[in-house]
Amino acid sequence: MSSEPEGRFHTVDVSSITRGPRRATLRTSDGVPIEAVHDPCAAGATDTVIVVAHGFTGSADRPAVRRAAGVFAQYTGVVSFSFRGHGRSGGRSTVGDREVLDLAAAVEWARSLGYARVATVGFSMGGSVVLRHAATHKGSTEACPAHTDAAVSVSAPARWYYRGTAPIRRLHWLVTRPAGRLVGRFGFATRIDSEEWDPVPLSPVEAVPLIAPTPLLIVHGDRDPYFPLDHPRMLAAAGPARLWLEPGMGHAENAAGEELLRRIAQWVSQWVSVA
Repeated sequence: MSSEPEGRFHTVDVSSITRGPRRATLRTSDGVPIEAVHDPCAAGATDTVIVVAHGFTGSADRPAVRRAAGVFAQYTGVVSFSFRGHGRSGGRSTVGDREVLDLAAAVEWARSLGYARVATVGFSMGGSVVLRHAATHKGSTEACPAHTDAAVSVSAPARWYYRGTAPIRRLHWLVTRPAGRLVGRFGFATRIDSEEWDPVPLSPVEAVPLIAPTPLLIVHGDRDPYFPLDHPRMLAAAGPARLWLEPGMGHAENAAGEELLRRIAQWVSQWVSVA
């Protein structure tokens, strides 16, 4: 096994001993090490990659994320990663705030691998991060190598501090209480920052109007136990976006079936080709 530095990226090359994905440790602009995985397109060479942003308490190696990466890899290259405080990444989770820097590092790494077109697909917390990243990282590849050419937000909240459902109230307890953060660390392998947001980051619904002309797809299940349908409708109404309301679907990557994942990959392939 050998390793080599790639600028801000440290890549472990396992190609000589396995046909599995290529892994790397990235470093964000604020110095946090982030684990990342690259799965090449199973159909052959392509100039398009999907960067997958998981939900809270997920990671690059969780089964639902690997399943999504496997479906997407039938159409494009795929880069998945673990947000700070999750999986083998360093740091502590800020629950959607500084995670934008993690996604930016993953997008920049994807471009360094040779992909000309990059789409971001995020679930739940990752969906909110995709929206804020698309709004704040814009421009040409030369001016902003971390920009995205298309964005897909799945099961994302529209606004911060929502407490209208029992699952989201439990999540607030997990994040805001010392006992909850202990449960997060030892029960969900998620290390959560104890500091409150200061300043409060741009909300997802505030980010949407800033994303255009980047193509945007909002996806939400009509049986989502965390965020009811006013959230995706509010997001879609805030700016140019396509809205898919999925009958019978629950929340985030765990509820995203193969048929939906295929449609997302097909939508990405269509829109990045004209972006």
